[in-house]
Amino acid sequence: YYTSIPGSCNFETRDQEWTTACGLTQDTTDDFDWNISNGAVTGLRDPHTDHTPGKGQRFLYVNSSAQKEGNRARIITTKFFPPSLGVCRVRFWFWMFASRQTGILKVYTVEEHGTDILMWSSTRNEENKW
Repeated sequence: YYTSIPGSCNFETRDQEWTTACGLTQDTTDDFDWNISNGAVTGLRDPHTDHTPGKGQRFLYVNSSAQKEGNRARIITTKFFPPSLGVCRVRFWFWMFASRQTGILKVYTVEEHGTDILMWSSTRNEENKW
């Protein structure tokens, strides 16, 4: 659900309601989707909990084991964030312990004419943690 910070979400919603609750949507032009789950569902190598203090359990994940190289899973904010200088920040936690199927996690902003601008990327997280 949302906190008081615009765009903030901890994914503690039921099933697939996270898209509405968190102001996000699946990109209909991508190859596969993000899902919400917890470590018990996604497998033994995954984290047992999310990064949220207390009783947080849920997080978004993609299962890359069944995908082909080059396939993309994208989520998009449903709210427009106006341009700013030094005001807007993107903050998130990720768990991406390396395996043969691990892809690249990328964060883009989209400028007013629709051009994607790569802001950050990571190919792996060497430590098995958030």
